Amino acid sequence: MKFQLVRHATLWLNYGGYNILVDPMLGEAGVYPPIVKTPNNKRNPLISLPFPIDYWLKPDIIIVTHLHNDHWDPEAVDKLPKSTPILCQPGNEKELRAVGFQSVTPITDKLKVHSILLTRTNGKHGKGVIRKLTGNVSGFILQAEGEPKLYIAGDTVWCSDVREALDAHHPDITVVNAGGARFVMGEPITMDDHDVVTLCRYAPDTKVIAGHMDAINHCLVTRSDLRERLEMEKLADQVFIPEDGQWIDFM
Repeated sequence: MKFQLVRHATLWLNYGGYNILVDPMLGEAGVYPPIVKTPNNKRNPLISLPFPIDYWLKPDIIIVTHLHNDHWDPEAVDKLPKSTPILCQPGNEKELRAVGFQSVTPITDKLKVHSILLTRTNGKHGKGVIRKLTGNVSGFILQAEGEPKLYIAGDTVWCSDVREALDAHHPDITVVNAGGARFVMGEPITMDDHDVVTLCRYAPDTKVIAGHMDAINHCLVTRSDLRERLEMEKLADQVFIPEDGQWIDFM
């Protein structure tokens, strides 16, 4: 497997012989307004893509964990080929088809796509009342012969759903959205540094890749914050914190 953090939650994978684009947010810096009811008024994304957009416009498969704008944006809708197969969580397929994508498949539980077995996992995009407002989110386990078992947790905090996925699948690699996204009220709606530490201690045999930082105005945990916390907890060797555009080769 080769893994590239494009920016924020957007990933490019070479996995099982296929190129997979995950959660494409492809808009240029500043084209979207700030997330409402958040601690600052910076426009999104905060930074540009690391390379020209054409680098990521010909995937074999697209995976969309949910339809929030920072995971599936108008630029992705406009620029990605409408014939590209999309895999999504149940309930999102109608909207994806409505914008012209011709091959949209919701995954309720498991689905074999070419050589890759995908299993959908649950998550909690926050807690309490905020979770009701953020809606349903999913993660996905990817498995293929000769490849590490990969868990893309998606927009979730540390919760029983994540524990259950780790217990059931024992992934070699776990990708977490670790920016501690939050509103002016309430707790974080994605993992923060505390959640990443908890996950690492709960599942010491999984290598963790942390993204979803330094790109959207309400993600308040930075790469620097997370590195500092992991060093303090003596967990830095378990966690990769890639820069935008950086490749990690797990061959």
